[in-house]
Amino acid sequence: QVQLVESGGGLVQAGGSVRLSCVASGGSLKNYNMGWFRQAPGKEREFVAAITYSGGTKYADSVKGRATISRDNAKNTVLMQMNSVKPEDTAVYYCAARSWSWRLYEKAVEYDYWGQGTQVTVSS
Repeated sequence: QVQLVESGGGLVQAGGSVRLSCVASGGSLKNYNMGWFRQAPGKEREFVAAITYSGGTKYADSVKGRATISRDNAKNTVLMQMNSVKPEDTAVYYCAARSWSWRLYEKAVEYDYWGQGTQVTVSS
């Protein structure tokens, strides 16, 4: 069973950048598709980005062009770089994993493993 730990959140000014990391233990990430989700207060958890085991990617419209998801299987790490952040990007960001597939998954229920989340707060 894989365990996921996110880091890299914090307070950032609007227009700035944030780089989130997700480190896995208990299993090799090369066997998993990965996703980033976020949840703002009072809102449901929403899809942000996904990457297949082979590197295919997909993004939510709200972050397309601003976010880049990548993976380093040798380091068992998934990264997400987000540029030009906006106050509406404020949320707890979660890393998620599911068994490998050619498909890209956008629904939270399709993922089996979750990290504890990291807070990103964007000030205006």
